[in-house]
Amino acid sequence: MKTIRRIFSYYGRYPKLAIAQLLCAILMTVMLPVFPEMSGRIYEEVIASHAEIEKTEYIAKKLESKEGNSNLAAAESVRGLVADVESDAYKSENARKVLLYTCIALAAFFGRDLFNCLRIFINNVFEQKAIFDLRSELYSKLQRLPLKWFDSKRTGDIMTRVAEDIPAMERLLIDGVEQGLIAVLQIIGVSAFLIWKDPVLGFTALAPLPLLAIGATIYTRNARDRHRDVKKYTGEMNALLSDNIAGVNQIKSYAAEADELKRFNKLSNKVQHTTLKVMKYWALYSPSMSFVNSLGYVLVLGVGGYRIITDPSVGTEIYLYFFTIMWALYEPISKLHGLNQMALSSKAAAERVFEILDTDDEIHADDGEILPQPVRGEVCFDQVSFSYDEIPTLHNISLKAMPGQTIALVGSTGAGKSTLVNLLTRFYEYDSGSITIDGYELNTLNKPSLRSNIAYVTQDSFLFNGSVRENLLLGKRDATDEELWRALDAANASQFIKELPSHLDTNVGERGVKLSGGEKQRVSIARALLKNQPILILDEATASVDSKTEKLIQDALDNLMNTRTAFVIAHRLSTIKNADIIHVLDRGRIIESGTHASLIQQNGKYAELSKQSFLNDSSLNE
Repeated sequence: MKTIRRIFSYYGRYPKLAIAQLLCAILMTVMLPVFPEMSGRIYEEVIASHAEIEKTEYIAKKLESKEGNSNLAAAESVRGLVADVESDAYKSENARKVLLYTCIALAAFFGRDLFNCLRIFINNVFEQKAIFDLRSELYSKLQRLPLKWFDSKRTGDIMTRVAEDIPAMERLLIDGVEQGLIAVLQIIGVSAFLIWKDPVLGFTALAPLPLLAIGATIYTRNARDRHRDVKKYTGEMNALLSDNIAGVNQIKSYAAEADELKRFNKLSNKVQHTTLKVMKYWALYSPSMSFVNSLGYVLVLGVGGYRIITDPSVGTEIYLYFFTIMWALYEPISKLHGLNQMALSSKAAAERVFEILDTDDEIHADDGEILPQPVRGEVCFDQVSFSYDEIPTLHNISLKAMPGQTIALVGSTGAGKSTLVNLLTRFYEYDSGSITIDGYELNTLNKPSLRSNIAYVTQDSFLFNGSVRENLLLGKRDATDEELWRALDAANASQFIKELPSHLDTNVGERGVKLSGGEKQRVSIARALLKNQPILILDEATASVDSKTEKLIQDALDNLMNTRTAFVIAHRLSTIKNADIIHVLDRGRIIESGTHASLIQQNGKYAELSKQSFLNDSSLNE
């Protein structure tokens, strides 16, 4: 129940809307007994009275048909007790009553539907506000989570929680009021009306309720795990689907379509099996509860007939009172059964959503000190160590970068180069040691403040599914077209952008699929240049471009790096040979440092890497 209460806690954000909904629901419930009450009055005051008069007239005529003055006198006496059914006064009076009670009943139906219309409108407004808050809260939370959390999650499963689990919670928020609140109020209101009309028959009508409660308890007992399994396997299936769509080129290139279809069908079969298991229990539960509801009608029919026979004062009109409103007692009970099923599914979905919301934010996602401006770009690593999932990755790293210096990081794959710059951006938190920018300790800084002063270009350049302009504006939201073209010129990208159908407004497709690798990289570099921050990180930024394009980009980067602190990770000597300091990493440690020329003379690891990776690079001898 804790999860359900937490879902409904979103009502607390909009108390006025919640109160308005409750008021409309109460007024709707008040309208329900009006029709049976008016039906009973028409029966008692008009129909039953008219039947009594006709019976009296019949007795009088029988007496008149018998000879004797005494019989005639008796007939006159009997006829005098009642009004003349043929008189205009009698007809007018009863017509007035029928019209009055009919109009009241019609007004009650109109009032009920009017208040229902208002309630639905208010509920829709609330529902959209609450779901907007929930989606926004979840998306905001995803942005504040540490990268380590994403490393252990599959994109498809996260998407399922946002795209499917939130709508499942949405149904409970809508129907929890639509069915739940209205049903409870109806049950209470109608029960009170029936007991007021006839306590014995009223409690007879309520007799099935304990059986319904027991049935709901039995059904709910193990339903939680059944619904959890559906959500779990649906998330796994969508995760596989997301992976396979992203890697469709690899699947086709390895002719693995049949194998991947088997994997997908295996998970899809699990979804089918668990869903059918839920439906099997529902197929038993729902008709059983419907039969128990019908039991109430039968009990009222039997007990009511017996009471009319044994106690004529009850009157036959009691059937009219009960059978014109009992639907309003049992219908909401049926809705509660459906709501119970929905609540179980929503609870399983909500647990997956709240699991994300309850995950700890990355440190200083919102708080922490603001990095003072202007940032000069003096970066210092002092005995920094880091472990990834308890696996030591960096050991006692110490280095210093002064404003305007270019620091190159080289080493074999897995040496720790990218990890080191990821610590600088605080994508991961270092275990020990100290990293400072302009003397300010990184682990005390507000992360958005820190990252807004760093421009980062990775080897795997990522472009969003939008226009070239939209991707560039990520670097500077208010950039003019002139600034955009200037950044593109600097990244040697303006030429191919001008050849695109809509230039800056051309859609690049998902992950920039409509552009070549080199083109994507140049747009990514232009975006970093547009950001124009004091610290620049280039993680294999020119790896996806040809030598000619690399030289043009490198010229632009050289001009940019003259006034900025730059960290460059690269395998090409042409990218790193002019760096102020080159640090060689091996197994998470800095084993050599110096300029290109000094490291070649040392004939150590750097010289070895150069010979292995750049045998034909003439720059080795420069």
